[in-house]
Amino acid sequence: MAENGAEQLTIDELARRTGMTVRNIRAHQSRGLLPPPEVRGRTGFYGPAHATRIELIRELQADGFKLEAISRLLESAGGSSEEVLRFTRAVKAPFENEDPQIVTADELAVRFSDAGDKAAEMLRRAEKLGLLRRLPDGNFEELSPRLGRASAELRALGIPTESALYVARELRKHSDQVAKTMVELFIREIWKPFEDQGRPENDLPKVRVALERLRPLASDALLAMFQLAMTDAVEQRMGRELERLEKSR
Repeated sequence: MAENGAEQLTIDELARRTGMTVRNIRAHQSRGLLPPPEVRGRTGFYGPAHATRIELIRELQADGFKLEAISRLLESAGGSSEEVLRFTRAVKAPFENEDPQIVTADELAVRFSDAGDKAAEMLRRAEKLGLLRRLPDGNFEELSPRLGRASAELRALGIPTESALYVARELRKHSDQVAKTMVELFIREIWKPFEDQGRPENDLPKVRVALERLRPLASDALLAMFQLAMTDAVEQRMGRELERLEKSR
């Protein structure tokens, strides 16, 4: 990994460059997390790729990965730090495609004004559902502006905030179940076979691509199924309502 023509460092220089102790660098080498240096004479030299690998290990540890798991990922990626980084970022990447927006406490007070003395409770419910996140400066982060706009449309239709949050709670509950179903599908059909085959070298990119493709597929499938369900639900319920009106004449 000490590339020809690239800057080459002794272990002490690598330790200073990366902020890691010499002892930990040697420990990473003994675990197979860090390839050995290029030895010239009695001195080992390390290249930029070693520093990149150390930064990758540090990032993965910060994300909660244990050293054993990091070692398995590197093995599955054929030792490619870049591929492991791509995979872990695919795992951590949010499925939503919206940028959160900041809303003030005053703006939320206006939104929940119809709740009266229950406004504070409605705010807590919205936080619990993951719709809002309280910030240290007293403002809030609205994680899905699209849901915020939908809420405004419901209020414009005369639907109270409390009723809208009840529906949001039900949607979240069913969405959690759908999300778990899709993740279990990925684990059962993609990840487990990969594990059972001994995590073949160079197969990690295929697993990453499958995970990345799952994002739009899951969203499209859920929306399509929901639209079919809404069509059936509206037809059935409104059919009963119209029939009831007819009988009441």
